[in-house]
Amino acid sequence: MRRLLNARPNGGARLLLGLLPILALVMVYLLVASARHAENPRDKITPIPSAMAAAVQTMAFTADPRTGEIPLVADTKASLRRLGIAMVLAAVTTLVLGLVIGLLPLVNASLGPLVAAISVIPPIAVLPILFIIFGLGETSKIVLIFVGVTPVMVRDLASHVRAIPEEQIVKAQTLGASTWLTLLRVALPQALPRLIESLRLSLCPAWVYLISAEAIAADVGLGYRIFLVRRYLSMDIILPYVVWISLLAVIMDLALLSWSRVFYGWASPPRSR
Repeated sequence: MRRLLNARPNGGARLLLGLLPILALVMVYLLVASARHAENPRDKITPIPSAMAAAVQTMAFTADPRTGEIPLVADTKASLRRLGIAMVLAAVTTLVLGLVIGLLPLVNASLGPLVAAISVIPPIAVLPILFIIFGLGETSKIVLIFVGVTPVMVRDLASHVRAIPEEQIVKAQTLGASTWLTLLRVALPQALPRLIESLRLSLCPAWVYLISAEAIAADVGLGYRIFLVRRYLSMDIILPYVVWISLLAVIMDLALLSWSRVFYGWASPPRSR
């Protein structure tokens, strides 16, 4: 008898199994929305597809008379710019600190406790401090994302570097490698795939911090737009925006995954399961 543990779907079956829960949720929503709309045609809580399509037409294809820009395009550009700058800075900082903390015991003893302490501070709690120090402009939003994801990424990468087999370090030193060369030739190649994985895992909290900052102090952005229209109960705009944010996050995750598999295939997990 074939065990469920050993049942592995092929490509088509895997895609179908992945789509089924999403389609089920969509069907449940459509049934609920149709029932509520039949009872109250002016219901705003569960908009029907035609109402959301009209909202998307306005937000994604019609320029704002005040700014001359298409709202969805302007919001997306602003949010992705903030997120992109913060994640690049976080990746560079994580790579540098993760390598030296993980490889050098003296640096680990001095900086390790500080990074560990910062990583457990809720980033949203320091948001007022960031607004006071950096103002309400772009800097505070970027710093919030940076502070929110970097310490955890540094701890993860440093732990991965410390787990490099000791014999690899010893062999490199036996062959005459300096500390700098050992870092570049032994630790760095093994740290880069882990860095990409850490970036993937940090995308979700990064989006949370971005939306939180934009909701409090911004005049453009995906989070700003969602919290702007919520006062009017405009779920026909909020739901498409949430779907759009989810789609952007999925695309970013898949891009990082593809990057890892193309350049660091040896470090990618097997795809059989």
